[in-house]
Amino acid sequence: MTTAPRPEPTPAPRPPEVLARAARSMRDFLHQESAGGIVLMAAAAVAVIWANSPLASAYFGMLDTTVTAKVGGTGVEKSALLWINDGLMALFFLLVGLEVKREVLIGQLSSWQQSSLPIFAALGGMAIPALVFVGINLSEPANLQGWAIPAATDIAFALGILALLGSRVPVALKALLLAVAVIDDIGAIAIIALFYTPGVDLSMLGAAAVVLVLLAGFGYLRVGSSIPYAILGIALWYFVLKSGVHATLAGVALAMCIPMVDRKGEPKLETWEHELHPWVAFLVVPIFALANAGVSFEGMEPAALLAPLPLGIALGLLVGKQIGIFGLAWLAVKSGIARLPEGVGWLQVWGLSLIAGIGFTMSLFIGNLAFASPEQINAVKLGVLSGSVIAALLGVLILLRGNKRGANA
Repeated sequence: MTTAPRPEPTPAPRPPEVLARAARSMRDFLHQESAGGIVLMAAAAVAVIWANSPLASAYFGMLDTTVTAKVGGTGVEKSALLWINDGLMALFFLLVGLEVKREVLIGQLSSWQQSSLPIFAALGGMAIPALVFVGINLSEPANLQGWAIPAATDIAFALGILALLGSRVPVALKALLLAVAVIDDIGAIAIIALFYTPGVDLSMLGAAAVVLVLLAGFGYLRVGSSIPYAILGIALWYFVLKSGVHATLAGVALAMCIPMVDRKGEPKLETWEHELHPWVAFLVVPIFALANAGVSFEGMEPAALLAPLPLGIALGLLVGKQIGIFGLAWLAVKSGIARLPEGVGWLQVWGLSLIAGIGFTMSLFIGNLAFASPEQINAVKLGVLSGSVIAALLGVLILLRGNKRGANA
């Protein structure tokens, strides 16, 4: 008597509550990030108007105001602008780190099948814009330090644009943009750490390492209280700031130490992300935009847009992103390495590649790290704003056309 062969065991599915939690986190993120993107656009517009109004001196004077924070005999003294860029933006990078960790562990980057397309698209979207910038600025060696500026994508601004289009943009396309932007953020963090750290104080870096080990220990033990993470996180930020490494990277390091769940099984990382997100989306990033988007057009000729620095940034965002994201996505799909999400067509991927050309927050941030000259920083703002606005307008037109022709266009 023969027995029927046993069927091959199927892989155990992920716990339903984990999948439900991941889906809920993505929905919350898309909703809040989209709304935050609209607030960000308003803040950027206010900054440009203010910087070119009769109250411009008050705007720039406010940013130059020195603010000192001391505890005992030690402390930090910086201009208001640097407090925003080095201090408040550490919270932005903390949120970015939490999002990256979630996406890698349980989200869209947790498997090769899900992550292959956004990985290829994001790599192209970082490399090609940088090459476009370098090609235009080869004759200006002083500008080459800004090669990474057009490599960035502003997820809040981009999702804000998609939110304005409503149901005319499929959710799968928004999810693809989110995955591309998360990988882009990982690249930006690595670039800042490797290429925009001019000098290091080893004693302060050592102190930061000790604090990071303590944080990692709390994370390993899955400590539930947020107090030790917050206190040690502030200490980590201070030591990283004093070490010469950009202080915002302390936010990413802290995020990597936050456990997914605590010892009681309660979601720890998701709670931090949920509570931090509104503050970052509706306060931190708009304040950053208000402080950094104010470019003065006084005495500026239209030809200024054609100078190598702003032109390299604008074309990197506008042309480089299209070639990089669409081109590598197409190669990945046609070679069988990846596949398009259901309901998403190539015309929509083209529109996405344009929307990803909105650099803004991270591009301005890297620009401030790359250059110290007010003239160069002004040129950076001009390039980022012009490239981002044109990319956004063209992206909207392509997505609307893609919606009319259907997902298979």
